[in-house]
Amino acid sequence: MNSLKQEFLKTMSNYQGILHKVNLIYFRDKTDREDNFQEILYQLWKSYPDLRNKKSPGSWIYAVAINTSIARLKKESRVDYRESLPDFMDEMGTDEKIIRDEDIRLLLEAINKLNEIDKSIMLLYLEEQTYAGISQILGIRQSNVGVRINRAKKVLKNILNHLNDGKY
Repeated sequence: MNSLKQEFLKTMSNYQGILHKVNLIYFRDKTDREDNFQEILYQLWKSYPDLRNKKSPGSWIYAVAINTSIARLKKESRVDYRESLPDFMDEMGTDEKIIRDEDIRLLLEAINKLNEIDKSIMLLYLEEQTYAGISQILGIRQSNVGVRINRAKKVLKNILNHLNDGKY
């Protein structure tokens, strides 16, 4: 196996959690998540030789994963989100372990109701990315990141209150 391929596989092994998190934000169906996971890996492999900072690829992986997921949603021009997650919780595999906790499940359900860019911003924010990092990954101004985070927090708080009241 050549060194570039070994390096790529090691990097993906170390950062595969990012791919699973992005998939959970954008896709509820297990098959869609698996298909998107493969597409993200393909896009990462295609662009890996051009990656400049191979020692710290986290931002690059987030950017490719988010952009690939959004492109897939736009291409399919349909979104099959479920109102709740219990059916898919029964089929839990590796990437679903993240949503076992009820609070995380509710948060994912609320984030799922945001638009694509706000989903991406909140995912990165929850991953403790800096505003500068989020700005760089998504290609938006840093000041816009802060504004969108504050707005999304208010929307999420409202959604979570309604989810807890059973109104969503």
